[in-house]
Amino acid sequence: MNYSIAIKTLKQDFILSQVIEQIGECRLNQVQQTGDLLYCLSRAIIYQQLSGKAASAIHHRFLQLYDSLTPIDIINTPDEVLRSVGISRPKITYLKDLAQRYEQLPSIDILQTMDDETIIKSLTVIKGIGRWTVQMLLMFRLHRWDVLPVDDLGIRNAIRNVYNLPEFPNKKTVEQFGQQWQPYRTIACWYLWQSLNNF
Repeated sequence: MNYSIAIKTLKQDFILSQVIEQIGECRLNQVQQTGDLLYCLSRAIIYQQLSGKAASAIHHRFLQLYDSLTPIDIINTPDEVLRSVGISRPKITYLKDLAQRYEQLPSIDILQTMDDETIIKSLTVIKGIGRWTVQMLLMFRLHRWDVLPVDDLGIRNAIRNVYNLPEFPNKKTVEQFGQQWQPYRTIACWYLWQSLNNF
């Protein structure tokens, strides 16, 4: 995947340009997800508010419960079985709501034809799926290049560090920074997340 035009545009921001130089080549394409919407959203629910390592272990155990992941399988799995692999009670509710609504949800192929805000509206009807979760789907599964998750604590922390701000930026401040990165805000976010490893 060729990010050269995006990088050239983002380097017009002098401070972000220094981050890009420090981190080097954009490897966003190496962390893109595969799988259908059920796989992606169930994974997103399990990963919420957990460290990557813990979430990965729970997600792996969850997938091992099934030959292939289907909505009916999730609906028919007793709550105690889902608890036994480490999934919290609220997340069990979210997974079952996702499974019950799944037949009415658009497929990944149909989502590809929709604009970002329409996708967010159509998927946040599911319990436990908020704007941030759908934005992660937009960035890492649908490969949208201009997404700015203003609720992401990592992004806000990175902006404070990189731009040497006196305090944690609010959503409006993040949006103001993001204006200069359009239409490549996803790429900017990838670099900001990487910058956290350097502080």
